[in-house]
Amino acid sequence: MAYAFSPEDVAFLRSAEDVLAECAALDPTRIADVEAARRIAGERAAAVLETVALRRKARGKLDPGGWLFTGDALQQASASAVARHRASRLAGRDVHDVTCSIGADLAELAKVARRAVGSDVDSVRLAMARHNCPDVPLVRADALRPVTRDAVVVADPARRDARGRRWRPEDFAPPLGRLAEVYAGRELAVKVSPGLDFASLTWADEVELVSFDGQVREACLWTGGLATDARRATVLRSGGPSWTITSAEPDDIGAGEPGQWIIDPDGAVVRAGLVKHYGARHGLWQLDERIAYLTGDEPPPGLRAFRILEHGPYQEKSLRSLLKRYEIGRLEILVRGLDLDPDALRRRLKPRGPREATVVLTRIGRSPHAFLCTPTHP
Repeated sequence: MAYAFSPEDVAFLRSAEDVLAECAALDPTRIADVEAARRIAGERAAAVLETVALRRKARGKLDPGGWLFTGDALQQASASAVARHRASRLAGRDVHDVTCSIGADLAELAKVARRAVGSDVDSVRLAMARHNCPDVPLVRADALRPVTRDAVVVADPARRDARGRRWRPEDFAPPLGRLAEVYAGRELAVKVSPGLDFASLTWADEVELVSFDGQVREACLWTGGLATDARRATVLRSGGPSWTITSAEPDDIGAGEPGQWIIDPDGAVVRAGLVKHYGARHGLWQLDERIAYLTGDEPPPGLRAFRILEHGPYQEKSLRSLLKRYEIGRLEILVRGLDLDPDALRRRLKPRGPREATVVLTRIGRSPHAFLCTPTHP
């Protein structure tokens, strides 16, 4: 169970950087280290140990420096690169982050906004935000009780437990529909789970899916003049160029025979429903109009793709023979459009040999199809 910080803990931690530095290498799971923390920090030892552990956990996700966190706030916070991208769309505007929490998004907004203000109903998180964003005006307020008038409203509602495989608007706190009602007529940017069912959100003028280093991190709902297209996918990479694609681009591709490569578009493109748009941009086509795999004779740069060695109708016995002929021992199995468990199938296939390959299993028309491929990495 996560440690519950008190206001007194936060007041101590805000002026205890020397204590935190002295305890930075301690491990809260080791009895000896816990005893050492008690000697150094006294009754605040648990808060100190939790803070140094959270700072370690934040590395690679945030640019935290000497920040303060709660466990839940760190888990919900956007990666710095994602928050920076969202803030870039609000550059030069007056912005109010109505669920600022510990300030992860607010810190990026403050760098580019004309004016930025933050608010939160949680007094502990707000005290941490005052430490993390010392130059930003903050106020304790319920997100559903507006305390500004004309600023763009940024919100990151807390996630409750989703029911089934998809999130619903009422699975958030505050509920998305209430946010839209309370701020009707205001421009909104609302961060939500990428697994949300967007069909019912008629008030959202744009849905943007964002991935970072190959993983879909979040979605953002944009309204009014902030929206540029109905759907957008943004792909961010820490070690390479970032790019975006929208529903305004052409999507006139069809389905056809396999080319030399199979391309699995970035998850943000798939979830945004922009597979055809991405294919049209790069001269690709679909294997099947209902399946998100693309194919072509040259893969887009910077994307993991799969060069086809052989393909044909899928039968487990035939696939086992093919793997044996190619001496495949290290096998990746990708499945889309078929009810197959890749791990269970791998155990049944029992691949043995010195070579590595990827098997792509999918449906073309009504028939299951198998592709034996060699993967390339960006």
